Amino acid sequence: MHHGRSTAMNRFFQLLGFVVVSAALASPMAHANERKKAPAKKQVASATAKKSAGPRKAAVAAKPVRITAKTSKAATRVAFIPAKPSFGQLAGLHEVNDPLDLKSSVALVIDQETHEVLLSKNDHAVLPIASLTKLMTGLIISQAKLPMDEQLTITQDDVDTEKGSRSRLTVGSTLTRGEMLHLALMSSENRAAHALGRTYPGGLDVFVAQMNAKARLLGMTDTKYVEPTGLSSRNQSSARDLATLVNVAHGDPVMRELSTSPGYELALGARTLQFNNTNGLVKNPTWDIGLQKTGYISEAGRCLVMQAQVAGRKIIMVFLDSAGKFSRLGDAERVRHWVESMPAAISPVKTVVHSSNG
Repeated sequence: MHHGRSTAMNRFFQLLGFVVVSAALASPMAHANERKKAPAKKQVASATAKKSAGPRKAAVAAKPVRITAKTSKAATRVAFIPAKPSFGQLAGLHEVNDPLDLKSSVALVIDQETHEVLLSKNDHAVLPIASLTKLMTGLIISQAKLPMDEQLTITQDDVDTEKGSRSRLTVGSTLTRGEMLHLALMSSENRAAHALGRTYPGGLDVFVAQMNAKARLLGMTDTKYVEPTGLSSRNQSSARDLATLVNVAHGDPVMRELSTSPGYELALGARTLQFNNTNGLVKNPTWDIGLQKTGYISEAGRCLVMQAQVAGRKIIMVFLDSAGKFSRLGDAERVRHWVESMPAAISPVKTVVHSSNG
């Protein structure tokens, strides 16, 4: 009996020891399992983060796309509008080549004293002449011997309604006739030129008739004027006729002085306005210019006429329908360098293909 109780007690303690050992072993394994499961949780969290970050990245990426689309749409609205072709371009005059590779489709270079033609290119073509018109406007005013100190006022009639060009001479501005003439020849001021014609004795129609009568008197058979500014493309002439006009205008001291004036400061009420010459070459000390006039409307292209002293010779230059803002000045430089390169004792005639396109 005692032996049986002892055996039972031994089994009890063995069982208790087994339970204690099992519990002790189970605890580290549980911690180990938790450590093994923890990375899995992190991976799940990381995957979740990636999934949640995905839409945010997509939204960020989509934003520049929308901005680009707007930018592209705005750029589409600002479409390139090609310049209106000139009459010379439409007539194919730019296809005619010349030895100096001039950018003007019409050119004529003459020795003023001998009347020798040094270079000609489409010189009989009749084209719009833009503000070269103002040479005749100025010549008529100067030779009329009207009082230059007479006060003239800009009116609504002087505002350009054909091309919509702007002017700093507002309606109501009052200048002397001499100042109007100065600005018309030097700065190509359209309202000033129109006011000169409008205030001519007999009015604008009489003035334009005088312009055409003077052209006929000078033998300018290719020339026609319809108004005094040059804004109308119906004011037309040829290089030959314009060379004749330059020669005559150069003989007028007022025309020489005002057309080559580099600038003029005009006191207009409480304002002081600075006007400059439209021909930058007049400020170039390497040039000796006796008379000049520039012109531009889209139908005429860039135009320039000049009388200048080059290599000891008095030269008349006419450039019509030049392509490019500064190309007419570049053509003048090319001609000057070419004339300067000529041997002093030789006066060669450079004749390029003539065109009868009108």
